[in-house]
This record gives sequence, structure tokens and C-alpha cells, in this order.
Amino acid sequence: MHSLKQISSIALVMLLSLMTSGQSKINKASEAKPKPNIIFLMTDDQRWDNMGVYGKPEFNTPNIDKLAAEGVVFDQAFYAVAICMPSRVTMLTGRYNSNHRVSFVAPDDYTLSQNDFSKSYPALLKNAGYRTGFIGKVGFTVTDEATRPSMPKEQFYKEHMGGVFDFFAGSETRDRKGHVTWPEDDVELKNIYKEGRQNSGRTLRTGEAMMRFIDTQPEDQPFCLSVSFYAVKHDNDKDVYMPHFEQFKKAEMEAPDNWVEGDNPVLPTVVKENARGVYLHKKRSSTPEMYQRLVRRFATQGYTVDEQVGFLVEKLKEKNMLENTVIIYTSDNGRFQGSHGLFDKCLLYDESVKAPLIIYDGRMSESKRQRREKALISSVDMAPTIVSMAGLQVPKSMQGRDISRVLSKTEDMSQWRDTVFMEDLFLAAMFQERYKDNVDELNQNLIENNKSYRSRGVRTEQWKYIVYYEHTPKIEELYDVIKDPSEQNNLVNNPEYTAVLEKLRAKTEEMYQVALNKNN
Repeated sequence: MHSLKQISSIALVMLLSLMTSGQSKINKASEAKPKPNIIFLMTDDQRWDNMGVYGKPEFNTPNIDKLAAEGVVFDQAFYAVAICMPSRVTMLTGRYNSNHRVSFVAPDDYTLSQNDFSKSYPALLKNAGYRTGFIGKVGFTVTDEATRPSMPKEQFYKEHMGGVFDFFAGSETRDRKGHVTWPEDDVELKNIYKEGRQNSGRTLRTGEAMMRFIDTQPEDQPFCLSVSFYAVKHDNDKDVYMPHFEQFKKAEMEAPDNWVEGDNPVLPTVVKENARGVYLHKKRSSTPEMYQRLVRRFATQGYTVDEQVGFLVEKLKEKNMLENTVIIYTSDNGRFQGSHGLFDKCLLYDESVKAPLIIYDGRMSESKRQRREKALISSVDMAPTIVSMAGLQVPKSMQGRDISRVLSKTEDMSQWRDTVFMEDLFLAAMFQERYKDNVDELNQNLIENNKSYRSRGVRTEQWKYIVYYEHTPKIEELYDVIKDPSEQNNLVNNPEYTAVLEKLRAKTEEMYQVALNKNN
């Protein structure tokens, strides 16, 4: 017989053996589940409904529509800020514009510091062992310290971004101006952007670089690739791949019901007199003929992007990567295209702030994808979601929410947000003066002369509230977006909605104070 001491020893050995065996199984399970590859696709100025999946089949986007059919389509996604530079930085860092202060005009006209860049999703994934890539339009500047103005004459991409991206093929706004690539010894990558190449447009070059990244990907390493298409911005022949224009050149593109021919008398006066979108509409989209010309060219560019999305999916299948890859498709901001008598973006009507958002996760079962999702999503959610998908802890600096549990249908939706915050800090007059030494004085003069149309607001499932907070007196707009999705009937002076108005005023201020919180 064993003594009690011997029995205790045997029990301890057995317990340790079980614990070791259990830990071994956990480790093997962990090893058997590799980190996902993540591809973040962003277009430039692509209005949310300019594709088939969002109800406009005349735009002919079969590959994006197929990706959407296999993924999750978000019907209530919104930009925290709807103009390219700050929007891109918001999605990169997971921080609101008022927080990161990277934008075009004073007083929020700073570059992105190396310290802040080090907390962006590509930097965090790079540090965690991911191979990282960036292709396309950068649209913002990284410097050692945050400096002004935000658009310096030189970028120094390799010096300031080389530690984060292993693969890079990008420029500020156009791939024929100031374009930089690395690795420097990648001859095929350099040839993609070689001057004088025939039958090559900017979107095709972006797509070829995207394929090059996948082809050079090591099998034993996860990757995170950010692709920022130059399309669908601009409409000159050099910006449009003309062979694709043939199918659209005589197409009749349906105008939205809030498209305005000529001037729109109901816009707030401060907007009518100062916003860039008003005079751009007069020049570009204020007649049926202008509208058709522009939208046909935007549709062409969207089709060319769509073709690259198709090539990407086929390449991932060929490489047996698709089942472990997450593809996120969105844009940097919307565009009015004549809605509300405006052409530009920035302002907080839905044509500007509503985002296309499609997420395909090859790891998920079909029952959890292949659906539409109505949860309110903000562009500030992109960075924390990507970080979380990579299995990393989301840093406190990120102000958005991780939407991965919404994707997987494991989120308690009773605890999900019922409101998103958005802001517009852009003034056209200040943009024209952005390199002057006295920009803060000029900014103050605009405010004192009631020419500022900076705004902030909130969007719920039913309501949109906007306040032009630097105007005296403040100008407000309130819309019931369920009954009035085109935002034509401003209810702010209707006494029936006083309680709603007061609630949304308070919510806007509350969310603005949260946005200001510099917990980074």
C-alpha cells in the first residue's frame, strides 16, 4: 500500500501532467489558428450609393456586389469627418478630428507626429509581426513632431513611414507626382509606375501594385495591406481609364431626388455665401448635362476600381489565402454631386457623411455573413476593429469601438451605440490662406464676421442634428431621416420637436467633449 505521502506525490504528478497536457492543447489550438490577413480598401470621394449593392445597378460594380453578397453590408455607417486628410487620419488612428487635429485649415492644421503614427493600426500590427503594405494616395503628412501647416512642400515618406510599412507605393495626391516605392530592389514594382507605360491608368497601376504585394507575401507571415485608390476623385481624361468609359458614355444616370438645378435657396445663408460646394455645383453639376457628364465619369472610375477588387479576390483564391483574409471596403468621404445644390463634401448631410462599408471575413461561416447590418457604425471604429481582429489589445488612444462582435453576431446589441458623432472643421477661405503666417488671425476674423460654417452634429437611426456653432446666433438643422431621408424638411423651428431638439443638442455637446479627450 502507498503511504499518504506517496499518494500525495502521485496526485501532484498527475495534476501537473494534466495541466501540462491542457496547456499543450491550448498552445496547439493557438498555433492552429493563424492570425488573419487584413486588407483595407479605400476609394477617394466615392458616394455611398454609387454602386449596385447600395441600390444603383447602373454603376455596374459586379465584383464589389459579389464581395458584399458574401460578406456583411453596413447600411448605417457614417464618417466622423467627411474630407480626405482628416478622414484618413481618423480611420488610421481611431481618433476624432478634434482630437488628432490633422486637417487642412487653422487652427486644426497639424501634421501627424511620429508618436501618434506609432499608435496607428499599421504600426501596431507591424510591431506584432505582420508584414505591412501601403499603396495609393497617402493624403496626410507624418513628421517627427506635430507641426503646422499640415501640407508641407515635401513628404519624406521613406524617412517618416519606412519603419511602419514594409512595402510602399504611394504619393500625396497623384501617382505621377512625387511617387515613392520600396523595397528599392523590387524592379517589378518600379516598372508598374514607369513613365510612358502604355494602356495603364492610375487605378490599374494601383491594382498591379496590390497584386505585386500579394505575390511577394511570405507564406509563414500574416499581412496587413492598406490600399488607397486615387479614384473616384477628379474627372479629367487622364483620371479616367477611357476603355472602360465606353459602357457609360451614353448611359442615363438617374439623378437623386434632392438634386438641385442651379441655386438652392433653402441652404443656410452662411453656407450659400461661403461653402466651396455651392460654387463648385454651379461650375460642375448644376445642369442635367453637367450632371450626366460627371456621374458617367465617376461611374467609369468606380467600374475600374471594381475590376481591381475582382482581381484581388481571384489572386487570394489562387494563393489559398481567402479563407483567412478579412477585406474591408469603404471610402474616405462622400460627395454631393448636385444634391442640395452642392458638389463638394465636408458638410454634414448624408450624401457627404454616409459611408459605404462592406466587410468580408473569410474565417466566418456563411450564416454569420451574407447579410445586411443596421448597427450604427462610425469611421472612427476602423482602427480599433482592425487591431482587435489581429488579436491585439486596442490602445486607450483609440476612441472608436471594435465592431468585430457586431460582425460575428456575438455583440449584445442592447449595449451598442444609438448615436454617432460627426464634425466639419473645413473653411474654403482658410484653405486658400493655409500657408500664411497669420492664419490664426485670419481664422478669427472669419468667425467674428460670421463667415464660419464649421459644424458638428449627431446622427441616430431616426434623427440628424447639425449646428453651425461658430455663427452668431448659432444655426441649427434637424431632420427626421426616416420620414425625410433626403433631408429636405428642417424641423428645427417646429415646436412639436422641441424635446427632440434639446436632447440632440445636449448629446452633440456631450459627444464633442468626449472627442476632445486626449487620453493618448
